[in-house]
Amino acid sequence: MPTPTRPSAKTWTEIRIVIPDGWGELIADLFAAAPFTGVAFGPSSFATEPAPDGHGYLRAYVPADFDTEPLRADVRARLDDLAARVGLPELENMPVRFHELPAEDWANSWKKTWRAFRCGNLAVVPRHFAGQLRPTDKRLILDPGGVFGTGRHATTRTCIKVLQARLRGGEAVLDAGCGTGILAAAALRFGAKSVLGFDIDSSAPSHFAELMHDNQLTADFRLGGFEVLKPQETFDVVLANIYSDIIALHASDLAARLTPASAGAKNQGGWFAFSGCPAHHARETRACIEQAGLVIEEERIRGLWHTFVGRREH
Repeated sequence: MPTPTRPSAKTWTEIRIVIPDGWGELIADLFAAAPFTGVAFGPSSFATEPAPDGHGYLRAYVPADFDTEPLRADVRARLDDLAARVGLPELENMPVRFHELPAEDWANSWKKTWRAFRCGNLAVVPRHFAGQLRPTDKRLILDPGGVFGTGRHATTRTCIKVLQARLRGGEAVLDAGCGTGILAAAALRFGAKSVLGFDIDSSAPSHFAELMHDNQLTADFRLGGFEVLKPQETFDVVLANIYSDIIALHASDLAARLTPASAGAKNQGGWFAFSGCPAHHARETRACIEQAGLVIEEERIRGLWHTFVGRREH
């Protein structure tokens, strides 16, 4: 679908989707670019009927001028494609409701409900945050949007905690499939010397640049897949918080980007954190990582999600 310019609409359409618990941020990623102007979670109001057990609401917004039959068909197609890609019955035929809203600045309405949160020592706050942080907190300014990487998803939180535990300072970090760049920013906050992020999503560069600008951080971004990396480019840390089938397919590419161990004791080889793997894909993904010559040192599980952490030794 072509990306239109945003009109000065007076009214908005809310796209309300009943989603299984644990899948919110991945589904929100489907609505990252125009004409969608924002994503929120939870019911629209206290009058909204509660979602079924084990489910919640995701709400995406679009100017009413763009609420057409082709757009509605496109929304359904995006959801069906995700369900087919992941292969879980619970994601099939998610109920969708389109509802025209009264005039309001829905592009900024997330400020009513979105709150700062803490992940380890990383405090993720919106621009308008005026509260007090702990002396040990590392502030990260992030205004939420549809692109994957608001920090609330279990996979993102786990990767942030791994970064806090493992970074020693001065590392070169690769963030494969970086989305908004939240892991890249977290790595810099926890002491990384440099970060390179890449993503195939055409909306990612602007989100990445905005996040770095808001936090006065410097990181490099390249639009594309593994082909954007230079042949001999290696890193002390490689992060990948992406679909598990992509991790499985590109495990060797990811492994090749890790600094190998040297004969001396000083260089133990680069380490990795790969996440985005649902439980039913864990065995296959684990096998592909190990076949790529990587050693899994720990497997962190949070709800449905597995995160593999380990090292390249050869």
